[in-house]
Amino acid sequence: MNSTPLPLFRNSFVVSKKISIATLYVSGLGQFEAHINGQNVTDTVLNPAWSDYRKRVYYCTYDVTALLRPGKNAIGVMLGNGMYNVPLTPGRYQKFHGSFGQPKLILQLQIKFADGTSRTIASDNAWKTSPGPITFTSIYGGEDYDARLEQSGWDRPAFDDKNWPSVDVVSSPGGGLVPETIPPIRVFNRYDPVKITHPQPGRTVYDLGENFAGWPEITVHGPRGSRVKLVAGELLDSHGLVTQRSAGARPGWQNSFTYILKGGGAETWHPQFTYYGFRYVQAELTPPRAWAELPTIDRLDGRFLHDAVQVDGSFHSSDVLLNRIHTLITRAMLSNMVSVLTDCPHREKLGWLEQSHLAAASLMYNYNLSALYAKIADDMQDAQLPSGLVPDIAPEYTVFVKGFRDSPEWGSAVVLSTWAAYQFYGDRTLLRDHYGSMQRYVAYLHSRLQGNLLTYGLGDWFDIGPRSPGESQLTSKGVTATATYYQDLTTMARIAKLLDRPADAAAYSREAGTIKRAFNARFFHPETDQYDTGSQTANAMPLVVGLAPEGRREAVLNNLIADIRKHNNHVTAGDIGFHYVVRALTDNDRSDVLFDMLSRTDAPSYGDQLARGATTLTEAWDANPDASQNHFMLGHAEEWFYRGLAGIRFDLTRPRDSRILIHPAIVGNMHSVAATFHSSLGEIQSGWSRSGHTLRMNVSIPKGATATILFPSAYRKSITVNGHDLGVDPSIHNIEMAGFHPSCIVAAGTYHFLAHDAQQ
Repeated sequence: MNSTPLPLFRNSFVVSKKISIATLYVSGLGQFEAHINGQNVTDTVLNPAWSDYRKRVYYCTYDVTALLRPGKNAIGVMLGNGMYNVPLTPGRYQKFHGSFGQPKLILQLQIKFADGTSRTIASDNAWKTSPGPITFTSIYGGEDYDARLEQSGWDRPAFDDKNWPSVDVVSSPGGGLVPETIPPIRVFNRYDPVKITHPQPGRTVYDLGENFAGWPEITVHGPRGSRVKLVAGELLDSHGLVTQRSAGARPGWQNSFTYILKGGGAETWHPQFTYYGFRYVQAELTPPRAWAELPTIDRLDGRFLHDAVQVDGSFHSSDVLLNRIHTLITRAMLSNMVSVLTDCPHREKLGWLEQSHLAAASLMYNYNLSALYAKIADDMQDAQLPSGLVPDIAPEYTVFVKGFRDSPEWGSAVVLSTWAAYQFYGDRTLLRDHYGSMQRYVAYLHSRLQGNLLTYGLGDWFDIGPRSPGESQLTSKGVTATATYYQDLTTMARIAKLLDRPADAAAYSREAGTIKRAFNARFFHPETDQYDTGSQTANAMPLVVGLAPEGRREAVLNNLIADIRKHNNHVTAGDIGFHYVVRALTDNDRSDVLFDMLSRTDAPSYGDQLARGATTLTEAWDANPDASQNHFMLGHAEEWFYRGLAGIRFDLTRPRDSRILIHPAIVGNMHSVAATFHSSLGEIQSGWSRSGHTLRMNVSIPKGATATILFPSAYRKSITVNGHDLGVDPSIHNIEMAGFHPSCIVAAGTYHFLAHDAQQ
């Protein structure tokens, strides 16, 4: 085991003039915590953002003017391994091991004085270093802290560092320094125990009530040298002990946190450079000697940490189950928003890319991810191979084999997630800066065609078939891979047109036509209007991406619905396909089917996960305890809550009057829905309630914007707004009552619509 203590660095300097402003620029690899005169410079954690350190290294910037004082000052920095250094650690869990090098620091303190002069304090050979009290840290295996090794005041000016050796000046890992622009990671919710049990002598288990990503924090007292070992996990075994089976741990290979007391009073501690996904914490106490007294835990709680993203959306309905599903999904989203969009906060912590495009709308309706998606685009560009291949994870810290490095549904995020970000945020620069990466990847997929089809990859990962979940069972891989490639091509044609590349746009459109003909020739069965095996995924994808022949779309949709009904309104689609099932039903006005699916409480369903005690969305539809209990990859229903039920359909690539389209779905026995979305155009509100034969719709459109309103077809009688006929209000125009959905275009403002169904 690599048990080398993590280093401390310090430097002192004198300030002899009045300071105007002082700015600290710092990057510590893999993670750092910086102090000035004994105070932490920030309330953020796990800095800086993860990256491919051979290509790009992020640094953080802080205004530290208030922390400096006249006379002697000191800077102190602690380092952690993070993803930069993942050492081989037998006995501790790890997904992989590999290193860019030993932890290292680069820092610059820029001081501007009131007299116009300036001074720079840089990380040079004047600095000193010493081993710190963190004796072990691994992003996967946990962290150990020996408080007996603390050096009081090490980060303060008066500390005597004469016995500290000078630092080694080392080279960069290769990546260029760039400023960190994504929201930093902060500690948010605190979870206190809801239950404490003692399943075995010497083992106490704390149930924190919720599954989340973060760390435990303890306050303890006891003899010097006594130990507190904490084992965190998502589930309990049959004996009531914490198990890490859902996180991939096996006997003898666990994640754990250990604190060794210095003695002398209450001591508070939490890990600093790692985190974990858990609900339960098992504490094991060891005295310094066999005959000595045990330490005592005065307090143990959990701290939820994630990117400090702005919350852009809210959703609430009259249906308690749907509200619980909304919470189930969003908690999993936040738990997996730590520098990258991770798949799970314990087993892998890797940026699996399919989530970034399939769940893009689900994520972006809830949170402002403009900066994070720009970083993801950079991560994919940095990970791209000379062949054009974009691997399934980015940053690519480890190379997977057996189909887990090259699957079109994953790598296509380089096109589709970047496009999704443009649809929500409208930053054309993002498209321009990454257009070359997109071109190279699409060219790579073209090189893998066989008969104008792609027939490899993971397919509809974790669909529900006769075998244990994994690679696609119900749908041919050629369906999902080729349909995704077709979506890449049509998207590239739109991007090329936006970037004024008409020749490229025409070429991508021609290629898309060729692929469409080959796809339908191979997978469409005109005699039955089914695609491939007739699975939910096989029929949904062609409907959404535009592969289904125009005259056959309704029949294909009916076949999709028939399969859902055949399975008693249960889903069979997996990680890839469920997104398209949700889109196909939403966009074709069959939200009634989605409501029936989401109302199920038997397996497989969200309701069943809740019934089994899940507090975050699980990896497998059946909440399999051998799989992660904190995954958001199947959370595509979240998009339907906003786009379907509330009817907020937002897309900056559409014409101005329809960038905001309000088209709510009135389904089931629901009485009301209310949603807000703080879009890049301003806040949009859409809500409805019904009583008897009357529907009330409340809509708010932001200043400077216009929107198209599509009324539910069942409520087309006597539509009024703010107490008047539609035609009376000058801010409403293009009123159309003859179509299947009555519609109008509205200017910015707040509108209260009243409509009645035809039975009144």
